[in-house]
Amino acid sequence: MTGLRITHAYGDRITVTEPVTGVELLAYVYRPEAAWEAPRPYVHPLRTLAGAVVTDYRPNDHRWHKGLSLTASHLSGANLWGGNTYVHGEGYLELPERVGSMAHVGFDEISSDGDRLVIAERLTWHPYDGELWAEEERRIEVHDVDPGAGSWALTWTTAVTNRREEPLRFGSPTTAGRELAGYTGLFWRGPRAFRDGRIIGPDGEGTELMGTQAPWLALSGEHDGTDGHATLVFEHAPENDHLGDRGAHPAHWFVRNEPFAGVAPSWAFFDELELAPGDTLTRRYRVVVADGAWERDEVAKYLEAHPW
Repeated sequence: MTGLRITHAYGDRITVTEPVTGVELLAYVYRPEAAWEAPRPYVHPLRTLAGAVVTDYRPNDHRWHKGLSLTASHLSGANLWGGNTYVHGEGYLELPERVGSMAHVGFDEISSDGDRLVIAERLTWHPYDGELWAEEERRIEVHDVDPGAGSWALTWTTAVTNRREEPLRFGSPTTAGRELAGYTGLFWRGPRAFRDGRIIGPDGEGTELMGTQAPWLALSGEHDGTDGHATLVFEHAPENDHLGDRGAHPAHWFVRNEPFAGVAPSWAFFDELELAPGDTLTRRYRVVVADGAWERDEVAKYLEAHPW
């Protein structure tokens, strides 16, 4: 395979292009944006090999939803998700003094060897007042590009180290009292056309998978503007359920297809995750981007052929 092409617009974004078709598979944007939207790097647009866009950016219902990004909706009282903050008994409130940010520090590696492309980045996490709360090492890899199958994969690895003198408490609207709204962590916002898209898991289907546990979850939808469907498969690595030697903190799926399509392998759906000072939280995820509406057996076959 001819190597994936990298274009770096310094201070703004890195784009990755599949050289045979000329399709820009993704743009990794690290330029800071509006403070109210919790500035953070994100991936948008994300495209299939056929060139169809499978992310949304600043939709009118949630301006802070930006493609595929790592977020923290409730973090020790701060909101690194963006927008209004959920407060139990009062609903979503406009509390700008709680909205924080994730800041780009530098890249340790941007490379492509033909089979795999790597973006390795260092970031810092901050509440509204700018205090340093955490340092993150992030690694995004593009691999398994298969034009014959119409699919490619992205692996997102994050290691977040607590730099406070007290624990960092990762939570969600559900840990704060709102039922079945456990969104936090890696979050994908699908395009508007994917509303009412089909949700599939290893052992179930539909919105009944909200809050459940499974190795993977897939969502497929039909495009606007171009014919056909696409499927995104989200998989969390087996080691994600463990926090060092302190036991398990299993992930649960946040998934919606109405009023919008969104997926997050939440690291704090029902229970807060506490990270002690100096400790590091490591998580690894894979997102498979495929042309076509994959069935359950097709997803299972792909994952079996591409083990961790």
